Amino acid sequence: MSNFYVTTPIYYVNDKPHIGHSYTTILGDILARYHRAMGDDTFFLTGTDEHGQKVQKAAEARSLTPLEHCDDTVKRFQELWERLGISNDDFVRTTQERHKKVVRAILQDLFERDLIYKKEYKGHYCVPCERFFTDKDLVEGNLCPDCGRPTNELCESNYFFRMGQYRDWLVDYIQTHPGFILPDFRANETLGFLKKDLEDLCISRPKSRLSWGIELPFDTDYVCYVWFDALINYISTIGYCGEEENTKFAKYWEECLHLIGKDILTTHTVYWPTMLHAMNLPMPKHIFAHGWWLTGNAKMSKSAGNVVNPMDMIGKFGVDSFRYCLTAGMVPGQDASFTEESFILRYNTDLANDLGNMLSRVVKMSFKYFNGLVPPCDTLEDIDKELLAEAEKAIPAVMDAVRNIRLDKGLDAVMNVMRAANRYMEKTAPWTLAKNGETKRLATVLYTAAESLRISSALLLPVMPGKMKELRMALGFSAEEAVKADYETLASTRLVSGSAMVDIAPLFPRIMVEKEDSACNKKQPKAAKQEKAPAPAVEKKAKEEEMPVGLISVDDFFKTELKTAEVLEAEKVENSDKLLRMQIKVGEEVRQIVSGIAQYYTPQEMVGKTIVIVANLKPAKIRGVVSNGMLLAAKDGDTLKLVTIDGGSFKSGIPVG
Repeated sequence: MSNFYVTTPIYYVNDKPHIGHSYTTILGDILARYHRAMGDDTFFLTGTDEHGQKVQKAAEARSLTPLEHCDDTVKRFQELWERLGISNDDFVRTTQERHKKVVRAILQDLFERDLIYKKEYKGHYCVPCERFFTDKDLVEGNLCPDCGRPTNELCESNYFFRMGQYRDWLVDYIQTHPGFILPDFRANETLGFLKKDLEDLCISRPKSRLSWGIELPFDTDYVCYVWFDALINYISTIGYCGEEENTKFAKYWEECLHLIGKDILTTHTVYWPTMLHAMNLPMPKHIFAHGWWLTGNAKMSKSAGNVVNPMDMIGKFGVDSFRYCLTAGMVPGQDASFTEESFILRYNTDLANDLGNMLSRVVKMSFKYFNGLVPPCDTLEDIDKELLAEAEKAIPAVMDAVRNIRLDKGLDAVMNVMRAANRYMEKTAPWTLAKNGETKRLATVLYTAAESLRISSALLLPVMPGKMKELRMALGFSAEEAVKADYETLASTRLVSGSAMVDIAPLFPRIMVEKEDSACNKKQPKAAKQEKAPAPAVEKKAKEEEMPVGLISVDDFFKTELKTAEVLEAEKVENSDKLLRMQIKVGEEVRQIVSGIAQYYTPQEMVGKTIVIVANLKPAKIRGVVSNGMLLAAKDGDTLKLVTIDGGSFKSGIPVG
């Protein structure tokens, strides 16, 4: 048994949680649930960051004290995490005395060792980011390089942490510890940041400007900088500087995985490691930065009005469906585009069609032909063994996906089992076996199909705990057994023939989407509405005859968005000789496309190419894998060549045409 400690960032309480907060926390929850099922001693931490200028301003706007504001707003996170089934072992609030006590102890120790000093400082301060920037950092003269908002020039005395002296050590540590920062390209981003001089970090704010924070133990006129305070939660909550230091802290700390969004990469991969090094503490095992959820090509933000409310999605589609579609829809580390259309496509394809339909087939036929009992299994034929082998193969695939934080790959492996199971049902045709009176063979087919569901549901338990409990109870598990999964024995155990099954309603009812082009509901284009009267029929027919067949108008052509795209990653789609799955960068957006070019280009050849894609196609599924776009290529007989922009200095996302 190993130890596993996973953390989310602690979230600001100045606003309500959105889909970005939900994704990180769901990701942490799923990883924690998998590690528990793998037998690891697991600790999962999340919480809220409750100090700083943004919180103080939000409280003032509501005519509340900062603590009253925090006490009220923190409920939004706690209620949402409960609704999402988040299984955190602790919830930290930086206003708790247990946390503040550790922060003060660390500050005092660093101050006494001359690692914190006071000086007068002049710089540009960004209130939303709560950070100082130098002249060279600013964009367009006065704008914050992180959020793009105007900064204020300030001159004041403050306390500084001697962060700059650790620059060379940090560069060496990152270079000699692959996997410390993940994915690898995020480590390169941090190393790029460290190419320039690393300045000391301002770790205080004068009370005259900001009173809401942890008071410095060596100067009561100042409070601690919110980021210096917040980062310490990862060790304060598990007992550092406390009675539990020799137990919980010693057990978990060096096995820690920090899950963060890429927008807080610098604070976690520069500030935090140097702070830990100054405290003479070991580093966490991994810092994993995932990408952003985008709406189209734009980052979700309150100011843009494109934020997805998790509560709305849960209300529409259910908790487990939301957890599954978020997890399957993002390659961890890359950006992903969220649309309700793509969400429904994945739900209908994976959950309603593949998984839900399979369960319905097995259960209903077992009730019809075997009185609702798990059928007896007779001699297995090759086709039965092939399906069971496919299911068993998914077990190590999911375990590898968990260890490598590629949950999307793990879910794809499980859905491959369900697709294989549905093909198996078509080939074995149990309805025909029943019609012909081949009862023994019918029982074996249904038992084999049920076995594929047993294994798949166990592998999906951490992702959809509620729905998989229902599925497993339908297969004859007791309520207590249905929520347990022992992955070490998953392949060696079998369903017990004769167990009573449960005939349940459809697990994932298909979502029906109204088609806009139906005969009675067709939407007319704006141009048509603006026409005062239709052209005479004879004149219209004459014009049509003058137009050569197959030609389109310029307006039709420009409906297609052709753009350049850089290939970041490429790999073969499992069980396909023709398909490549690629992660591509289109401007600031990272998306996934699938193309049948594997016989002409290896994955290694594709990485780094600048290709041309159709960027505004609706998402589609190819062999169960979602593709957001289509690349352009020319084929002549057995030869295929991509349309590329290689050899130039063109960036990704540039329009073509």
